Amino acid sequence: MSDASLFVAAPPLTVEAAFDHIAAQSFRPTVPARIGAEVESLVTSAADRRRRLDPESLKAVLAVRDALPRRSRLSFEPGGALELSSRPAASAGECFAELEPDRRRVASALAAEGYELLGLGLDPIRLPRRVLRTPRYQAMEELFDQDGRAGRWMMSNTASVQVCVDIGLDVDGPQGIADRWDLAHRLAPVLIAAFANSPLRRGEPSMWRSTRQHVWAAIDRTRSRPVVAGHGAQGDPRESWARYALDARVMAVRGPGRWTVPRGLTFRDWINGDYHQAPTLDDLDYHLSTLFPPVRPRGSYLELRMIDAQPGPDWIAPVAFAAALFDDPLAAQRARAALEPLWHRATAADLYLRAATAALHDDALHRAATACFTAALAAQPDPALAAVLERFTDAYVARGRTRADDLVAQAA
Repeated sequence: MSDASLFVAAPPLTVEAAFDHIAAQSFRPTVPARIGAEVESLVTSAADRRRRLDPESLKAVLAVRDALPRRSRLSFEPGGALELSSRPAASAGECFAELEPDRRRVASALAAEGYELLGLGLDPIRLPRRVLRTPRYQAMEELFDQDGRAGRWMMSNTASVQVCVDIGLDVDGPQGIADRWDLAHRLAPVLIAAFANSPLRRGEPSMWRSTRQHVWAAIDRTRSRPVVAGHGAQGDPRESWARYALDARVMAVRGPGRWTVPRGLTFRDWINGDYHQAPTLDDLDYHLSTLFPPVRPRGSYLELRMIDAQPGPDWIAPVAFAAALFDDPLAAQRARAALEPLWHRATAADLYLRAATAALHDDALHRAATACFTAALAAQPDPALAAVLERFTDAYVARGRTRADDLVAQAA
């Protein structure tokens, strides 16, 4: 037998095969039992607020490479923002107990060298500039530049708290994939509004309470808009996501040296032969990693990506809020009832815009947020986290205010 006979060429990727692969890989049923967080912070120098620090210099200051003592994973965004990612935890309290000591250690080590972590959704002063020079981020910048400058602002000047909740089971009810997918989408405008914390741009107040959300909405719509454009989850989440992914533009065709950035080529087009090089399953998996909707399926969990970064240890507030609503069936039911009037005859685009501009000054959003926070507070079993939610509710939600309002008042 010749060596050549040992190798069989993989069959060409078809739209049907890609559809099935996306659905299977992106939604892997699991019993809802865990919570996780990815906490991003902008990094500035106290001596020069406009200076950007490269990741290798920051790692040297921290005396770490990719993980910290409590095993939070350390990574960096293209503009130098620092991200700490927790391991999956059994509760929001456990998540806080593991990630927060690492965050404090990082903040302390940086402060000793004259650097500061900023818990803001958008850099309030600096113009966007990339410090990571990888092929991925070069290709991403070229793709986004086809539609304007918003992509550069997103890559270099935004920061968030991403909450990760288990995806659920193939059953009906609050533990089911469809119900959790639906709840995540319905909650999104409330999460944007309640945790809005990015009203400043280039040192001045913008017209947005969450300028970060405005920036994300302005990049390539095929990969940043909500998967569900309307009231709740329409149809099967797997089908909705697979269709979304196939119709999103290809960010890059990878290869040695500089990656090719096609113009207007969707993955569906690529499969159908609109590019000289046929895609593989590996290309498809990479394509999925380049999609950034507000709610993104990641196999065994859902990623909630619409929340502005929060200052210091207050990153736990949105995590505790989401955990209570997703873990407690009665709280989820109460949240759904509160969100029903908000979504009546409203589109996702309309609600996201209202959440980013008026935030909790919008009466309908304020009412929905108040009811959802009340439900979460009643369901949060951890006394310490219940106290966090109560303080946040009293200081902001009950008063129809956000951290963004505080920043605008200080700037004025």
